[in-house]
Amino acid sequence: MEFSAKQLAELLDGRVEGDAESTVSKLSKIEEGGKGSLSFLANPAYEKYIYTTTASIVIVSEDFKPTADISTTLLRVPDAYSAFAKLLEMYNAMRNSKTGIEKPTFISESAKIGKDIYLGAFSSIGDFSSVGDGTRIHQNVQIGDNVTIGENCTIFPGVTIYADCEIGNSVTLHAGVVIGADGFGFAPNSENSYDKVAQIGNVIIEDHVEIGANTTIDRATLGSTIIRKGVKLDNLIQVAHNVEIGENTVIASQSGIAGSTKIGKNCMIGGQVGIVGHLNIGDNVRIAAQSGVSKNIKEGKVVQGSPAYDYTEYTKSYAVFRRLPDLAKDLHQLKKTNES
Repeated sequence: MEFSAKQLAELLDGRVEGDAESTVSKLSKIEEGGKGSLSFLANPAYEKYIYTTTASIVIVSEDFKPTADISTTLLRVPDAYSAFAKLLEMYNAMRNSKTGIEKPTFISESAKIGKDIYLGAFSSIGDFSSVGDGTRIHQNVQIGDNVTIGENCTIFPGVTIYADCEIGNSVTLHAGVVIGADGFGFAPNSENSYDKVAQIGNVIIEDHVEIGANTTIDRATLGSTIIRKGVKLDNLIQVAHNVEIGENTVIASQSGIAGSTKIGKNCMIGGQVGIVGHLNIGDNVRIAAQSGVSKNIKEGKVVQGSPAYDYTEYTKSYAVFRRLPDLAKDLHQLKKTNES
């Protein structure tokens, strides 16, 4: 789609400085902008590019004061970054606004399908499942039996949702996500082997959750694995059976949470964090990247290390650790002096 500077100004409550009829049809970074593209300047470190860019329109904040001539049309708004973020959100919504049912697809006769949905080719919806109004299900998505999916969800290609799982409203599942695979449950037997323990629970994902590509969330052995409202999970995360993640917690890539651990609200967990099973992590906890958590963590604590402990104590210990070769040398020299 094509928009003029005048139209964008009305949309963003801004004012045009330059050619109000200048048009754009794509978005770009300011240093890579070309004719027909729209960019923005929010970080002063990139100001030099506004004097050389060939982007047709650049969004700037009201208080921006150029120090040289500018050839592009400026769109002045109260806050350039927020305005551009709004445009990105609108662009993404338009890009994902498909409706209708492509062919071939399979929809069970007992399934219930809402209004204005999109179902991409080679996707399937199992027996007694339901999909809410406005939900978009892209190509090659497999939805099992007795699955409930709410309204205005976006499910990207290659997602698999096993039987009996529940997905709330406005949930986003990125490509390759697996919801409801069996938890890792095996019991040793007398033959020095393992018997599989049936995993008959489900996964419940509440509203406004976003789950990154190739993340897996296992079904509970009994009961439910629960991802609470507003949780954001990065790509390549493993959430084991019967885990519960509290509201608005965010977890970065390649982290793993073992079975039956409970994580509180508003936590921030860095990349490559490993958390053992049957723990309780309090609200507002911060866990630094590559930490290994083997004990309960109280509310509001900040931890780092493997095993993880208080962040301040960790940094003090690490400062000493880095000096160990010199300290060992000094100790050896002191020992030689005493012996002589």
